[in-house]
Amino acid sequence: MTTLPVALVQMRSGTDPLTNIDDAARLIEQAVRGGAKLVVTPECTNLVERDPAKLFARLYAPDEDPAVMGFADIARTHGIWLLAGSFAQKIAEDRAVNRSHLFAPDGKLAATYDKIHMFDVGLGGGETYSESTNYKPGEKAVLTEAAGTKLGLTICYDVRFAYLYRKLAQAGAQLIAVPSAFTRPTGRAHWEILLRARAIETGSYILAAAQGGHHEDGRNTWGHSMIVDPWGKIVAELDHDEPGVLNAELDLDAVTDARTRIPALKHDREVTGP
Repeated sequence: MTTLPVALVQMRSGTDPLTNIDDAARLIEQAVRGGAKLVVTPECTNLVERDPAKLFARLYAPDEDPAVMGFADIARTHGIWLLAGSFAQKIAEDRAVNRSHLFAPDGKLAATYDKIHMFDVGLGGGETYSESTNYKPGEKAVLTEAAGTKLGLTICYDVRFAYLYRKLAQAGAQLIAVPSAFTRPTGRAHWEILLRARAIETGSYILAAAQGGHHEDGRNTWGHSMIVDPWGKIVAELDHDEPGVLNAELDLDAVTDARTRIPALKHDREVTGP
C-alpha cells in the first residue's frame, strides 16, 4: 500500500496579510507535527477583504508578495510540499488574481494556478458577490506533481464545474485540491454534496481546505474542511468553522481501485443536440 500523510489548514483570515501569514505558519507547524508531507491552506489565505479600495491598498504584486516569500520559507524549513490554496495578488491598480501557489520542500515555487470561474452570484437577502469586477479569471487548467503524486489545482467556485475535474482526472490527477471560502448559505446546502460528487465522478481524492467563521471584513464563511476518498467516502472532516488542522493518511492505491471498479473516465462519447 502506498500512503501519503496530508493535512488541511482551516483559517479565519483577516484584513492584515502579515498577521494572516503568521497565523498560517502556526497552523502549518501543527500539521507538520501531525506527520503531514503535503499541507493545503484555504482560498484567500493572505487576505479576506470585500471592500475594493481596502483590498487593493493591501495587495502586493506577485513578485513582491511577502506571502510568497513567507510560504517558501515555511516549506523549506519543514521540508514539505505546501499548497497555498490561494493568495490575492495585484496585477494592476484595480485588477487582481486569485492564485494558488505550490511550494516544493526546498522552498521553490513548483506551480501556480489562477481561479478560472468567478463567483458572480446573488444569494438573496442582500448577499451578492461579483468577483469578476476585481479579479481576472484564469484560462488554464493545471496539473502538477507533488509528494510523489499528481495533483490537480482548483479553487472554490470551480467545484461547480464538473468538466474541469474530469479533465484533470483524465490527465492523471490522483488528488484534486479545492481550497475554498464558501459562504454559509451555499456551504450548508452544497459543500459536502459537491465535494463528494467530484470525488466519485473522477475517482480522485478531494482535499478541501476552507476558511471558516466571521471575518474582520464582515464576511461569514462555512468552514468544515474535508477530505473525500475516490469512492466518495469522507475520510476526515472538521465539523466546525473554527481555525484548525485536519490530518489524514491517504491510501493512494484507492485511486486505481476506484477507477478500475468504475472506469467512467474512459467512457466518454460524443453526443449531438439538444
